[in-house]
Amino acid sequence: MFAQLETWQYYALIFLGLINLYTFILYFVDKRRAIARKHRIPEKKLLTFTFLFGGIGAILGMSVFRHKTKTLKFKISAPLAFIFTMLSLWLIIQF
Repeated sequence: MFAQLETWQYYALIFLGLINLYTFILYFVDKRRAIARKHRIPEKKLLTFTFLFGGIGAILGMSVFRHKTKTLKFKISAPLAFIFTMLSLWLIIQF
């Protein structure tokens, strides 16, 4: 499957992987800061990276760290962003 991909597809997959890793790390850092009662990462930044193809990292971050799971904004936006990210992943591989 991956042997037949074009160069731009590899770059797109690497981009998706890095964005999702960064989003996952953002949720981790924000959770740690919340526990320590330190300066938090703004929700706007978390949501921005969630919707910039970081849906997988957001869902994983919310699940693994149990972070932002009670906030309605995140309960709605993270699954939508996850679907959007998965659709983007599928489109990259298909075309």
